[in-house]
Amino acid sequence: MQFKDIFLVLLVFAPTALSLTFKEPTVLVSVLVRNKQHTLPYFLSNLENLNYPKGRMSIWIRSDHNVDRSIPILKLWIDSVKDAYHSIYSEFDEDASSYPGEVGLAHWTDERFSHMMSLRDNALNYARENWADYILSIDADVFLTNPNTLTYLISKNRTLVAPMLYSEGLYSNFWHGMTEDYYYLRTDEYKPILEKENVSCYSVPMIHSCVLVDLRRSESDFLTYRSDKIENYDGPHDDIIVFALSAKKNNINLYICNEDHFGYITVPLEQEDDKSYDLEHLRNIKMDILNSGQSLYVNDLLKEYTDLPRKDTMMFDNIFMINLKRRPDRRKRMNQCFDELGLKVETVDAVDGKALNETFLQTLRFMPDFKDPYHKRPMKLGEIGCFLSHYHVWEEIVQRGYQSTLVLEDDIRFEGFFKSKVHSVMNEVLKILNWDLVYFGRKRLQEKDEPWIEGARYLVEAGYSYWTLGYALSLRGAKKLLEAEPLTKLVPVDEYLPILFDKHPHQNWKGYYPKRDLVALSAAPLLLYPTHYTGEKGYVSDTEDSIIIPEAIIAKEDL
Repeated sequence: MQFKDIFLVLLVFAPTALSLTFKEPTVLVSVLVRNKQHTLPYFLSNLENLNYPKGRMSIWIRSDHNVDRSIPILKLWIDSVKDAYHSIYSEFDEDASSYPGEVGLAHWTDERFSHMMSLRDNALNYARENWADYILSIDADVFLTNPNTLTYLISKNRTLVAPMLYSEGLYSNFWHGMTEDYYYLRTDEYKPILEKENVSCYSVPMIHSCVLVDLRRSESDFLTYRSDKIENYDGPHDDIIVFALSAKKNNINLYICNEDHFGYITVPLEQEDDKSYDLEHLRNIKMDILNSGQSLYVNDLLKEYTDLPRKDTMMFDNIFMINLKRRPDRRKRMNQCFDELGLKVETVDAVDGKALNETFLQTLRFMPDFKDPYHKRPMKLGEIGCFLSHYHVWEEIVQRGYQSTLVLEDDIRFEGFFKSKVHSVMNEVLKILNWDLVYFGRKRLQEKDEPWIEGARYLVEAGYSYWTLGYALSLRGAKKLLEAEPLTKLVPVDEYLPILFDKHPHQNWKGYYPKRDLVALSAAPLLLYPTHYTGEKGYVSDTEDSIIIPEAIIAKEDL
């Protein structure tokens, strides 16, 4: 056959060749589990929810030394999905004994590290022996909330790559620095990656907890979790450090990618911590997701293995949450937050400013001199509704004789470890005989320092502040707020409070309230923040998104 004939044949069959489609690469997912019954329902549900053909995935699971229900949960899940995945290879050791010398669930002895290193290396070798294209090594306290994570990682075409995971504070699943003796080193480059000041895939000295390895690359054959397989190894006896050094010694780069939001990871426990700390870390992650308007996914099969705390009102006589009936989305999210936190809360239907008519408005009296400090306008109907909502709560407190109450709005996010922090703050508050109000969340408007309460670690004197996101109120404080008769000289509630504790900068406004002895404190640091700030995507204000008081009402007040 002549060259020109071969060329013609190629032209004829080229369209067919170009139309060929290929199957996705095969992936082995390796998972090690010990005492993770609290995270497993969420971990397994989100793993199963990955948008990747299950027929191209195999699962390798090992679990031992459990004192909880980790193994029953794993068996239940495996039985439900075994026909969907290409294969599932699991081994479970029912022996619940600890390692020799182990003094707690978070204590890592040399024997425990050795066992972990062997298991991880066994998974790596199993993937190689079974011709897997990739291995995804993932810990059981990682929650891949982005279903496209695995597809994304494969698309990066790296030998070693990890998705950046979020947690509490500055913790994540990568390092940007390593000391000369191979331990963690915080660098100036770490935080900009974590906070996504720039987005890319960055070469770093350490990735862990969720790592994809491209086994098709010949250099991957040199990767190991066992120090005895590395010539002249001089590093710590630690699985993730051994793995990172095996990559470094063979000039294999490790990449962390922050180009999307992939999921979460719990903070590792300190040696002296017990399981309760792990539960708190999980709760903080779930609360963070709820703050974004979502929830951490768990399928129906595993939902029965999730636990919620028993509800109480902490040290308060009652907790009120103010919510507009026409905002069921906020009510639902807040109730989910209360379920997670274990808070028993009474919902109060807010006064809807949009429903206030002129006849009702004429029963009120407005401060003649008031103009919004920023917009130079009278009050809006939403601001009136907000004030009346809080006012009615104050009335309930007095009528029921509650000595201490927590008042919450419905657009707040809770700081991590919220309940324990509230206990710390209120234990200090209750030592102060004459307290009236304690801000848990606010917008501080004065630049000068606010003095600390003598002998306190978490309390300052409140200065001029905006917002009524959440505050503790004593019976005496509620009485003062009512006895000042604010409905006869009405201003927005977050202007009213600073007037009553005599920290408002407008002297003429304070003149309408000659008795200004409200004792107002603030938690420091704050315990509550808005879910959204002005201008952010998703920001909605029911007070600002309303009309100004009709001119006829204002004119009547001037007469």
